[in-house]
Amino acid sequence: MKKIAALALSALMFSACSGSSDSPSSNEPVTLTLLAHDSFTPSEGIFDAFTASTGIKVEVVRTGDAGELITKAALTAGNPEGDVLWGVDNTLLSRALDSDIFSRYESPNTALMSEELLRNIPGHEVTPVDTGDVCINYDIAWFEENNIAPPMTLDALTSGTYANLLVVPSAITSSPGLAFFLATVAEYGEDGWQDYWKALRENGVLVVDGWTQAYSTEFSGSSGKGERPIVVSYSSSPAAEVLFSNPPTDVAPTGVAPLTCFAQIEFAGVLRGTKHEAEAQKLIDYLTDVAFQSDLPLTQFVFPVNSNATIPDAFTRYISRPENPLTVEFDVIATNRSAWLDEWSTIVFK
Repeated sequence: MKKIAALALSALMFSACSGSSDSPSSNEPVTLTLLAHDSFTPSEGIFDAFTASTGIKVEVVRTGDAGELITKAALTAGNPEGDVLWGVDNTLLSRALDSDIFSRYESPNTALMSEELLRNIPGHEVTPVDTGDVCINYDIAWFEENNIAPPMTLDALTSGTYANLLVVPSAITSSPGLAFFLATVAEYGEDGWQDYWKALRENGVLVVDGWTQAYSTEFSGSSGKGERPIVVSYSSSPAAEVLFSNPPTDVAPTGVAPLTCFAQIEFAGVLRGTKHEAEAQKLIDYLTDVAFQSDLPLTQFVFPVNSNATIPDAFTRYISRPENPLTVEFDVIATNRSAWLDEWSTIVFK
């Protein structure tokens, strides 16, 4: 789910191997291929315990943004390039389910998850693995230096005060970009978001392909030191900025506008057609068990879904989560996503 984990890439070293191995003989250990987006950055050696207890090895293959990941998986549905996929979120879930990418499996660990996380997957085609919030972030120092109050609502972003200050990832090519778009649908309705995006366009919004370009290049509050002090990112961005700052700091350089946040749930699933379905199910169990779930906050800057997982204070200290984040019902996204994005593209790139 989370592009914010890219902030940690310079400090962490991980290996990724491509392609599934040939089917092993009965005397050879199984190696599972875990397909994930580029921001899947768990601790080095996190799968060693899984291998020690099961004899199953895990190779991680990272493939672009979540949208790109799902597109590739859809093209190979039934004959997958891997065994398990990590990274489809609630904004893209209907697309994945329509493409029949996954094989149904109900992990026993779902008993440790809230009903809210499970209500849109009654068939257990996928399993929740983490949660977070896509929100407007702002560069605190920029607004202080210019003696301007930062924008706290979606409405504020259309004000002339913030003209040419906002950069957003594309709703078509980026999962946080799609989440932000859906936040505007939730706020202004199915017949009102169009006028809102016209107002954003007239106010000089910059739309780029993905989160990395938006946050790390165009945003002034990140290491890229771009020219735009307002960006679409995550509620956990300030925590990542502090924990990976160089030189060290205990003051977050970025702020979050909680009233702009959209709730995001990320899922993993067994890929339909895998030759190692039983082993893949065991990996789903491991991904949702306490050890792996407790690793998520400080490596991927998301919240675990297992209620027994540990959330370190160093993670939550700098995060202001919204009490009532914006949401759009799963079936509404499924019915309207394609038509909405066509209309959004026409408005934004007119």
